[in-house]
Order: sequence, then structure tokens, then C-alpha cells
Amino acid sequence: MIAALLALALADDWTQWRGSNGLGVSTETNVPVEWSKDKGVAWTADLPGVGLSSPVIAAGRVFVTATSGPEQDRLHVLCFDAKTGARLWERRFGSTGSTQCNKKTNMAAPTPAADATRVFALFATCDLVALDRDGNLLWYRSLVGDYPTIGNNVGMAASPVLHKDTLLVPLENVGESFAAAIDARTGVNLWKNSRSAKINWTTPVLSTRRGRTEVLFQSGGELTAYDAETGSKVWQTEGKFTTIPSPIFADGLVYSPGGPFLVLKPGDGSAEKLWEKPLATATASPSFYKGKLYIVDSAGIVSCADATDGKVLWKSRTKGPHSASPVLAEDRLYLLNEAGATAVLDLRDEGKVIATNELGDPMLASPAISGGALYLRSDKKLYCISK
Repeated sequence: MIAALLALALADDWTQWRGSNGLGVSTETNVPVEWSKDKGVAWTADLPGVGLSSPVIAAGRVFVTATSGPEQDRLHVLCFDAKTGARLWERRFGSTGSTQCNKKTNMAAPTPAADATRVFALFATCDLVALDRDGNLLWYRSLVGDYPTIGNNVGMAASPVLHKDTLLVPLENVGESFAAAIDARTGVNLWKNSRSAKINWTTPVLSTRRGRTEVLFQSGGELTAYDAETGSKVWQTEGKFTTIPSPIFADGLVYSPGGPFLVLKPGDGSAEKLWEKPLATATASPSFYKGKLYIVDSAGIVSCADATDGKVLWKSRTKGPHSASPVLAEDRLYLLNEAGATAVLDLRDEGKVIATNELGDPMLASPAISGGALYLRSDKKLYCISK
């Protein structure tokens, strides 16, 4: 059974926030270009509460989180069949941490991480749950119970990242802040490193150098790479970085949004700065695709820059505002705005907008792509857009 699931997972699953590669890029083909409320929607599924987390897809199943109740203290993990939208199971948990947050966010902001046999859901309440693909509880941790000074002042949104049997968890806030590696099989800490006690929403990213997997954590004042297995610090660069859009790793280099946008070549102990440019970012994280960077600013302008030197090649205006990060497939960029309209840009034609697809349902979560389909979520529904 496990072998069959692993074989099924060889498709281009979308197993974490921004996909398995952390770039927001899919190799899927036949991804839809045009749709509406009445056309191109393969299925929809009702959700029991609000959420900003992206759906993730693994081995034919879609996992998504939500939160409900007047105090957002009811936490939901749901599983749907990727082809039909049938709800396979739902699990509910009670919050053990604070539900205080900015009104624009909520307790289901972090995106879960999954593989062919498991799903791991972190909530902004610092509740962390591991379930098998059939919804059976593997383990549960109240991180605020373990570390009582954690402060959820305005809401947390950084998402966990799964590497084999290690779950990498970012937790930076005004209280006890840390980067942790948790054994995905047992829920026990493998290592835990202190981080700056300041509010931060960036998600870590994995990189591989010289046969070793490193995990990059970016905060407002530093970007640090740890050995994913041991937690030892490999290199660190200090500077001024953003605390919302996350860095990416591609072709051996780190592309980090900040003030200014930095490109770094990792070394031992430190990283070499290759170039920096005033490429403005807002909420959306950058993407790397075929040697080019794609960046969205607060005005909804998409910029395409040469990844070798940061030179802007073209700009394309879209209608914002945007909270979601873009996704890319088949030389097209899909950018979802807060009103629930997805602009599709042709990257071979200097970002020409070739379609604007409106669902009339406000959305702040980033899309996911798997099996030739595009998955979107609002506070009310999960959508599968497919040809």
C-alpha cells in the first residue's frame, strides 16, 4: 500500500506552501487559462470556517485548514478527493493558545505540509497536529504549552516545511522565538535554535549544497542557514530583510526580498553578495522561472528581472490589491487578487494579461497547482479549476 501511495505521489504534487520546490512553480501541463463562476470549475467544496492557508495536494488528496467560532478557537483540518471534491474526513481541535490577531488574518494562516502518507498542520495558536492520510491522529503538540511566553500579538502565518522525516517549524514573535526541527514520526524536538524575538511571517526554504540539505530562515535583521539534520549554523548574513515575503533558493543562489532585493551565494560561515537592486516587494513572495525573477509590488505591478543582474526586462500592471503569492506554469503567471480575480500573464509576451478570471469570492490565500488543476480557497469554499 505504501509503495502504491509513493508511486501516486510522483505526480507534480503541491505538498507545502509555494509547492514542493518553494518557488511557486509547477511543471504541470494543460493548466486552465480561462474560467468563471459558471465555466471551468470542476468542483467546489464548502469549508467550515475562515482561513488564509493554501491547499496542499499529495497522492490524490487535498488538505486544507480552517478556523471557526467567535474566538477562532475551533481548529479544522480537512481532506478532499482531488478528482471529485468529495470530503473524505474532517478533524477538529480546540485552541490552546491565544487567538488574538489583526483583523485581516486568522488562526488558519499557516499552510500545512504533507507527503503521500501524512499531513502536518500548524495553526497561529501554536497548535501543531500530525495526521495520517486517513485522518488518524499521529501526534499533537501545544507549542504554547511547551513554551508559555510565545506571543501571538497580531497573528502568525509562517508555514512548516517537511524534509523527509523532519518537520521544520518557524516561530518568531515577541515572546520565545525559535527555529525548530521536529521528528515527523514522533513530534519530539530534534533541534531548536533561538531566533530574534520580533514578529516575522516568512516561511523557511530548503536548499541543497555539496550533498547537504540546509534550511534558510529569514527575519528582519538576518538570514541564517542551518544544517537541516543537526541544526548547526552553516552561514549567516545580517542586513535589512522583509518579514512578510519569503526568500527562495534556485540554481545554487538565494534570492531574498528586502531593502534592497539581495542575491546571495552561500559559503561557509557567510554568503557572498552578488547583486542588490531596489526591486519593490509587498506581500507576495518572489518567483524564479527559467532564469528570471518575477516580483509583485503593492500597486499590483508585476516585474520581470534578469536573475543574473536584477535588470528589469518588463513590467505588467494588474488590478490589486494582492495578498496571495503568484504561481507559474507553462510560461504563464497566475496572480490572484483579494477580490478573487485571477489575472493570467503570458510570460513569452512581456507579461501580457491574456485572461482575468473572476469568481466573486474574496481570497487572500495563495493558489496551488497539481494534476493539471488549479486549487483556490476562500473563507467559504475550496475550488478546483480544471479543463
